[in-house]
Amino acid sequence: MRAVEALQGFGQEKHVPQKELFGLALALEECGSNVVNHALQRDARQKFRVIIEHTGSAVSIELRDRGPAFDPTQVQVAEPAASEDDRPPGGWGIQLVRRYMDEIHYRRESGENVLRLTKRVVPATGRE
Repeated sequence: MRAVEALQGFGQEKHVPQKELFGLALALEECGSNVVNHALQRDARQKFRVIIEHTGSAVSIELRDRGPAFDPTQVQVAEPAASEDDRPPGGWGIQLVRRYMDEIHYRRESGENVLRLTKRVVPATGRE
C-alpha cells in the first residue's frame, strides 16, 4: 500500500523511532485493508484518503472513506477461543490497532468515515 510506504518515509524524515513506526505502519496497513475490503468492497475505482501529521510529540494518521458508516471503536474484541479451530477467521485487526495506538477516534463527517489513529512518540536520538 502506497500509504504505508509514505508513512515509512515520513517517519524516517521526522526521526520517529523504529518501534513506534512499526506500530503505526501495522495499524495503517490493517485499517487501510479494512477500508478497501469492507467500506470500498474491493472496488478499485473507489479511493480513500490518508493524512499523516507529526506534532513533535505524536504522529496521527487520519483515514477518510465514503463507505457505509462504520465505527471500529465500538467493535467488541473477542477473547481467543480454546482452539484456533473454534474461532471464525478475521477480527484480530482492530485488536492489533488498539494494542499499538495510544488514541483511536472515529467520527462521521460530510458522508465520510473519519478514523484518526494517534501514537505518542519521542524523537529518535540515533542510538537505536
